[in-house]
This record gives sequence, structure tokens and C-alpha cells, in this order.
Amino acid sequence: MGFLQSLIGRFRAPVPPIDDALWKQAIARVPLARALDAPRAHYLRQLAATFLHTKRFHAMGDAALDDFWRLAIAMQASLPALPRGPRAFKGWTNVLVYPGEFNVRRSHRDARTGVVTDSDDTLIGEAWDRGPMILSLADVALDLEAPWDGFNVVIHEMAHKLDMLAGPANGVPPLPAAMNRREWIATMQRGFDTLSKALDRGRHTTIDPYAAEAPEEYFAVTSELHFSQPQALREAEPAVAALLEAFYGPSPGLRGR
Repeated sequence: MGFLQSLIGRFRAPVPPIDDALWKQAIARVPLARALDAPRAHYLRQLAATFLHTKRFHAMGDAALDDFWRLAIAMQASLPALPRGPRAFKGWTNVLVYPGEFNVRRSHRDARTGVVTDSDDTLIGEAWDRGPMILSLADVALDLEAPWDGFNVVIHEMAHKLDMLAGPANGVPPLPAAMNRREWIATMQRGFDTLSKALDRGRHTTIDPYAAEAPEEYFAVTSELHFSQPQALREAEPAVAALLEAFYGPSPGLRGR
């Protein structure tokens, strides 16, 4: 380590700890965190403190963003980060929180005609490559009220952020050394193809149809299921469920209901 790096490291501001009373309030109201075993809950508290220290929260419109909601978001974003630690938070800084659904304008260029058309998408969450994480506070609140229904907007967007650690999202995040990249790609592709074919045939699926939009959405949607409805994922796609358990660790949903 060079002298300048050593000096920066020595004088880097320490991560402020989370207030005990605020942590107890959050644990009581965030079931996914409350269901963790004691060692992972202790580490979650450290990671959430790092998230709060390194990210800038912005209340958009009239979003009522207080210390509890910042911590609730930080805790849920830290759940998928438990195996990687603070490295999972690299490459971006801002968290934009709207009171509810928000609109994003898209431009699409037709490759054949060259015509560019604009459209507005109504979203509850989005993650930009090296840009912000954007969330609907109303939907964050819904996820706390119904934690085991298979949906979690913060975890969905954090899965995209993990995916983006390797470049533009494609459903293949950086994997630990013990995991095989080819196996990951083949397993997730089979699950994606199975879902797409079932939807084409008009069948009801356990996995939300939005997962069939693209491989990166399949990864994010199944990540939601891993944390908040793991048994349903095991029954629908046991190989994908096993892969995500190896990637994220045991689901709090297996002991929290």
C-alpha cells in the first residue's frame, strides 16, 4: 500500500453505529431482518450502517423519508449483500425515494427505420448502471406489511446492483470462487426458458411473469422469491433455488414465517 493510500485509510471517517433504539424499532418492523440467525443479524447491522454512511438518500416530491425508512431500506439492501460485504455497494452513491409510483421517460430507436419514439414507464423501482437506486416508498412499506408474498422492491433493485458489479446487467453477477459460472448461466437460462414457454402457452406461473422480460429480470425476480417466498421457488425451480441459496446464503424466509 502506498503512502497516500495509507494516509487516506488512516484518516477515513469511521462508520457511525446505528442507534440502539432505532435498530430495535427497525428489527421489530422489518420481518426479513428479524428472521436472521444472530450472527447474520449482527453483520446485517454493520452492513446497514455502512450503507447509510456511503449512500446519499434523496426524498423526491413529498416522500416522508425519516431515519426509520432510511434504515429499513438500508437493511433490506444489505440482505443480498451479506456474503460479499461492503464490496457489494461499490460503483454508485444515490438512493432516490418517491412517495409512490414514478414515471421514467424512455427513448427507443427502431433499428430498421431509425425512427426514435419516446414513452413513459410507470415504475415502483429501478436501478441504473453506476447511477441511483430509485424506489417507491409506498411499495417499500407494502413489503414490510406483507414480507412473505414473494415481492420485495429493495431486494429486486439490489439484485440488479449486484449484477451490475460486472458491467451492464445480464443476470450473471460476479460469483464467489466456489461457484461455477457456466453452471450459473445454464441453470438460470433453463429457468428463464421454462418460464417464457409456460407464459407463451397461457399457463399460470409461480414466478412473476415480469421475470420473462429479460435474463437480468429473471435473476432479480427470483432473488425476491429467495428471500420472501423460498419454498415456492424451490417447488417451481429447485435448481435455481439451490443456486441462489449458494449465492446468497440461507433464506430468512425458511425460518421467519
